[in-house]
Amino acid sequence: MNKLLDILNGFARRDQVLVNEPMSRHATFRVGGPADALFLPEGEDQLIAALSAAREAGVDAFVIGNGSNLIVRDGGVRGLVIAIGEGMSGIRREDDTVVAQAGASLARVAGFAQGEGLSGLEFASGIPGTLGGGCAMNAGAYGGQLSDVLIDARVLLADRIVTLDRGGMAMGYRTSLPLRTGGIVLSARFALTPDDPAAILERMKDLNARRRDKQPLNLPSAGSTFKRPEGHFAGALIEQAGLKGRSVGGAQVSEKHAGFIVNTGGATAADVLALIRLVQDEVQARSGIRLETEVRVLGED
Repeated sequence: MNKLLDILNGFARRDQVLVNEPMSRHATFRVGGPADALFLPEGEDQLIAALSAAREAGVDAFVIGNGSNLIVRDGGVRGLVIAIGEGMSGIRREDDTVVAQAGASLARVAGFAQGEGLSGLEFASGIPGTLGGGCAMNAGAYGGQLSDVLIDARVLLADRIVTLDRGGMAMGYRTSLPLRTGGIVLSARFALTPDDPAAILERMKDLNARRRDKQPLNLPSAGSTFKRPEGHFAGALIEQAGLKGRSVGGAQVSEKHAGFIVNTGGATAADVLALIRLVQDEVQARSGIRLETEVRVLGED
């Protein structure tokens, strides 16, 4: 690890390299032990250099966004965590196209498009994730998903930067080629439609009001915990199994929306993961359907 830190400190500021950093500060669930090191890149070159440094030092490296779809285990992460965020968050307009870097939040990208009078990303305005992670999992809400408007994405794939069009991204329900192969989305372009900014804003306000009404946004979580089974809704299956409000430690199946597991205060990652398994087992026992998780689990117990 000392070799890795020496390399990182050779090309980055010291405030970009955090040692024994609690991952609970970098995941919206607010759980997780420390990472041996966490790096905050300021640009693609630093991201690539950090990955190379980890290989040179023989240290495992993991790339995350803002941790909105992540559970870090209580023992933390042995190795290097690279958190793509503000240092890679540029957004710009090109004709009727919006181009954004991976670290830009989906809410900011949607808000930028609205301000430019470009429609098509309203559904993304309330999704609590970054563009890179959103593209990797084809984030969506209220009938829209990023694959609907994606033109192409620049992806670090097997040590090469490639541009993948919508077909090349192979985006499906909460999946894509980068997600399946360990690729890292660096930026993406979206084809949008000119519209009145005020009308776009009203649609965004309506969607976000519906989100606030139905989802437990007042408590830490990782958003929807489970994928939607074909022909069913995860929240309905969980509620039908009598699990709404069920708790393990500080983790609870939300009383507002059963598709969410929330941190009611003092939850550990072990609590959250135990509750996920309990929900999966009891839903399967009642309905025969095994729920799959949307969240990514990282680290060790």
